[in-house]
Amino acid sequence: MAYYLNFFRDRDMNMKTIKKLLAGAGLALLSLGAIAQTNPSRLDEIIKTNKLRVCTPGDYKPFSLAKPDGSFEGLDIDLIQAAAKSLGVEVELIKSSWPKLLDDFVEKCDVAVGGISVSTDRAKRTGFMTAYMVNGKAPIARCEDKAKYQTVLDINKPTVTVITNPGGSNEKFVRANLPNAKVIVYNDNVTIFDQILQGKADVMISESVETIVQQKSKPGLCAINPDKPLQYGEMSFLLPRGDVAMKAFFDTWLHLSKESGEYKRILAKWVN
Repeated sequence: MAYYLNFFRDRDMNMKTIKKLLAGAGLALLSLGAIAQTNPSRLDEIIKTNKLRVCTPGDYKPFSLAKPDGSFEGLDIDLIQAAAKSLGVEVELIKSSWPKLLDDFVEKCDVAVGGISVSTDRAKRTGFMTAYMVNGKAPIARCEDKAKYQTVLDINKPTVTVITNPGGSNEKFVRANLPNAKVIVYNDNVTIFDQILQGKADVMISESVETIVQQKSKPGLCAINPDKPLQYGEMSFLLPRGDVAMKAFFDTWLHLSKESGEYKRILAKWVN
């Protein structure tokens, strides 16, 4: 301290000047505190209203699937219900679509779930919970054609018809990596795999875990190297951008859920 006082005195600065500097720093800290108080976390409103509004496309097994009665089921649905229970609030599920997901989330929801890949494009408008799953892109095709579509080079040919759902990371991958293939955009993500079985398309690119699930549920389809995906990927929930308290809660919940075994039990229900 003596060193600093001598430093200031050597430059003709007296204690009065030092006190003014310290006072200014104190005002700056008070101002930052005031800003923080005028920008409360979305978490506070969720707790106050006892409602967590959750957007989901509801067309992506095993993550989220809309049922005929209007309810939803899937891995992400069970996970968000577990998170809401930990928070002590009720979940309101809001149907969305992949092309409109970001707009719906920003306008209507507190969280978005349903097999959402982490991407820089989405990060421009939203935040993310810590990824709950590493899950890259993999092809799925008729089993008799499995050996023909092992790599991007195998698929990226004019003679190959690739089918994709619109507006999400699957279509983005196809557009970026398969410019020479014939691409069909198909709007119904629930029946899209039937198009391959019917011979109307050769390949679909999706998350590796979905290709495994579809392989089990649709005899004749085979996931292609799901353990060695064509592109690295992560799955997460969308959160409000810049909301530190929201991210802290969901990251803490996910960590504790994995350590307690809850996450593993929910995952096994939908993937194994």
